[in-house]
Amino acid sequence: MKFKLVRTTKVEQFIKKSNNKKNLAEQTIETLKKNTRNVDDVLFKKIPTDEGVVTVIYSSSLVEKMTLQSMVFIPLANHINQIHQVSEVIDASDLKGITAKLDSGQTLLYFHQTNTILTIDTYSAPTRAITNTETESTVIGPQDAFSESLETNISLVRRRIQNPKLKNEDQTIGTEANIRISIMYMEDTVNKESLDTLKKRINKIDYPSFTDISVLKQLIEDNPLSPFPQYYMSVRPDSISRYLIDGRIVIFMDNSQAAVVCPTSFFEMFISIEDYYNRWTTASLLRMLRFFGFFLTIMITPMYISALTFHPEILPYELLLNLQESRSKVPFPPLFEVLFIELIIEVLREAGSRMPAKVGQTIGIVGGIVIGTAAVEAGLISNILVVLVATSALLSFLPPIFLMSNTSRFIRYFFILSAGLFGLFGQMLAFAWLITHLEGLKSLGTPYLAPIIPRKASDLLDSIIRFPTALLKSKTGISKSQKK
Repeated sequence: MKFKLVRTTKVEQFIKKSNNKKNLAEQTIETLKKNTRNVDDVLFKKIPTDEGVVTVIYSSSLVEKMTLQSMVFIPLANHINQIHQVSEVIDASDLKGITAKLDSGQTLLYFHQTNTILTIDTYSAPTRAITNTETESTVIGPQDAFSESLETNISLVRRRIQNPKLKNEDQTIGTEANIRISIMYMEDTVNKESLDTLKKRINKIDYPSFTDISVLKQLIEDNPLSPFPQYYMSVRPDSISRYLIDGRIVIFMDNSQAAVVCPTSFFEMFISIEDYYNRWTTASLLRMLRFFGFFLTIMITPMYISALTFHPEILPYELLLNLQESRSKVPFPPLFEVLFIELIIEVLREAGSRMPAKVGQTIGIVGGIVIGTAAVEAGLISNILVVLVATSALLSFLPPIFLMSNTSRFIRYFFILSAGLFGLFGQMLAFAWLITHLEGLKSLGTPYLAPIIPRKASDLLDSIIRFPTALLKSKTGISKSQKK
């Protein structure tokens, strides 16, 4: 009798567990229905099959009808074994995980008879096709660019780096929006300390929603108050592949076109991937033009203010006479004259970028010519200043990274005010602050001024002057790579 009692108890426990499992699965589906009550694109459909009734749950905005028909409805009607081959069993108690899979475009299958929940990856929302880039265009080299699809962007990189050591780790960020990101790196090359530091910073982020990866970039920077971008952003797969091979860490985000490279140096903001496709002589010339153009764009108009306000003796006599003649009708001091035309240029640039492409180009060109000519004729500004401001505006667009162009525009006003208050002395104080600030900046714990302050002697071969490609075999010092 004792033996029979034990057997009966075990049978009862098994039946109780089965009932609990049944109740748990049903409760999960009922809770899911309540949570999606006012979500009209989440559909629940009951389909009779050989294994009993199956409830198909999917989001119509993330799954195309043809995909659902071929991967779910036809196999359920004819070849139900195919469902089990391509599906994955999910824990019925993990309501948060089930909801996340539904929100990511997967289809849920609830088998009433066996009380199991399966999931199939049926995500097929329309995405933008692979097109050329408009912000990092080149004459030589590949022309494809990333899109807003995370899977597409990763595939573009894997086409270029066919190596099993190329790893990517996915995770979800955002306390409310739940956006997917992917951290990609070369396992045998990446610096483990830098990788751990980046993961810790991402895990500490407490932010509700990420509409673009540039928001994430600002949250993981070493110095968020600095006007300088501390990480490189690119939409070119060839550029990102080059940094991965060098040992850098790259972050992708779903619904975002650009990728973020960690760590990055100040000088790399002036390097274009086309430099490696050109001859070393051409690449060196263009690099010097971009690098020194950055400092010229923040110095030209402040120098005009300093020379006319405090130090006219630094100008040649003939040039000084021309300046005095052109400013003979201008009633404002040079500081207000420069601020006026600089703000006009900013208004034209901003208005042109917000208008349709054809209209914006017309407004920018015609507006600049009309306003500049009218202002000179009205005696509001000098004609020489128009030339200087136009040159300064053109120089600000030389960096291949648009964020650095915005930085030069902001810093220029700091130099203008310093020159208006203290002349050349104020400019030198502003320049000293700039260099000191750059020396103190870090990108993922790495000095921002590398390789100008090189971590390795070989970094100088790929700096302002780009040496022939045959000599560029070493990893950069900023990557702190495991390989040489």
